[in-house]
Amino acid sequence: MQIRDKLFIGIIILACGVGLYLSNSSADKQSDELVDKSSVIATKSEGVDGSVTDVSIVEASASGVPAANTQSAPPISVLLPPTIPTPSVNDWGETQFDAAAVPEKMTVQEKKERFKSLLGPAVDQVYAELHKRYWEIKWALENSVDDERITALKVEYKAETDQELLAALKPHPRSIVLAQAAMESAWGTSRFFIKANNIFGVWSFDKDEPRIAAGEQRGEKTIWLKKYDSIYASVKDNYRVLGRSHAFQDFRWLRLETDNPYELVKKLDRYSEKGAEYTDQLISMISFNKFAEYDDVFYERN
Repeated sequence: MQIRDKLFIGIIILACGVGLYLSNSSADKQSDELVDKSSVIATKSEGVDGSVTDVSIVEASASGVPAANTQSAPPISVLLPPTIPTPSVNDWGETQFDAAAVPEKMTVQEKKERFKSLLGPAVDQVYAELHKRYWEIKWALENSVDDERITALKVEYKAETDQELLAALKPHPRSIVLAQAAMESAWGTSRFFIKANNIFGVWSFDKDEPRIAAGEQRGEKTIWLKKYDSIYASVKDNYRVLGRSHAFQDFRWLRLETDNPYELVKKLDRYSEKGAEYTDQLISMISFNKFAEYDDVFYERN
């Protein structure tokens, strides 16, 4: 074989080697890109609490083609939980009072300061918890996400539809809680509040639950009031009562539409035997004591 032929064969072999190297490099790069994309998708599938929403929905196969069950899956952006609006945190002052003891010779201002310092932190805590749950359930219902709490909550709140459940779960403004509590407990000085943490005058019809007898009777019948372990428990139960009772159905539907406390309390006429007079008193209580300033959205009295 001549030198020229050997040289020609060598060039061909060298060219084939370079082509094979470039082909392998390209394949490695494409594989790396697939791994990176899969990693990004998996990261996007994590919820706000760090848990993966549904790995099978966002998982990529080795070829970069989505898994077979992703053909009808919603976009990743739909699967991500929304950013839950953060409720405001109020300054209730330093808690220096004992709920089980009422100081003697308090001024009106001191009585109100004691009431707010005892009740305010519990109201903020309960509102924040219920607010978070409402937004989580709302997102799950709107995106057809299976949340095991939904069925149980529908039973607890006697809700037949998704909208009824949302109406039951949405917490009303804190100003309403404060106004009702101030009226029902005489600014935290009633015997029910001191002895039983019962802020809202909630009656008891279950002889097996903790309760205390009221100081008055109706005819020969003793009136019983629930006894709570804490102020927090009393506030939370009040939200539950308003979320379940048929008497407050109109109130619940309206709070899906507005957070205006002055409009909402008009639907609480059945909370008291006083009827419309009771709601007028609530409106005056919220306005005069500026309780609306503790809400996430401030409304002026009309």
